[in-house]
Amino acid sequence: MSLPDSTRHWNTGANPADGCNTRNEVLIAKAVTAPTIGTRCALSGGSWWSYYDGQTVTTASGLDIDHMVPLAEAWDSGAFAWTAQRREAYANDLGQNASLVAVTARSNRSKADQDPAQWLPPASGALCRYASEWTATKLRWNLAADQFEGNHLQDIATDCAGDTVTYTPAP
Repeated sequence: MSLPDSTRHWNTGANPADGCNTRNEVLIAKAVTAPTIGTRCALSGGSWWSYYDGQTVTTASGLDIDHMVPLAEAWDSGAFAWTAQRREAYANDLGQNASLVAVTARSNRSKADQDPAQWLPPASGALCRYASEWTATKLRWNLAADQFEGNHLQDIATDCAGDTVTYTPAP
């Protein structure tokens, strides 16, 4: 069993009464131009900036919601010991802006379950943000980093002077 196989996502989100699941709540929150929200939280219009690849997307269906630290990576980094409720909380984390990111489907699928030692966003200027958000998510959820991953993050950090990693521990 792995975290992706044993995790419930997308749940009813922060406000179960609004009809929007976590995926749509992320899309609404990350929109550059707000979409129209229809019946049962159907989204139309709007635009989003996929910072991984520097693409503007004008249809919600063109986006994936990326778990900053992929579910399989979280599992390997300590989530295997979590309860089902904690796994669900992780997969639907709306409590930290960086935990779930709206990006092009292509960039998310290119990343798959890889860590920063194996995959980095291709857009110029995205590297420091990505490394900061990755680190913040790992710290928020008290997830381990292997030596190879940690070394790559430290290498990236040397070129990110002035960037700060900010996080709130997960409940």
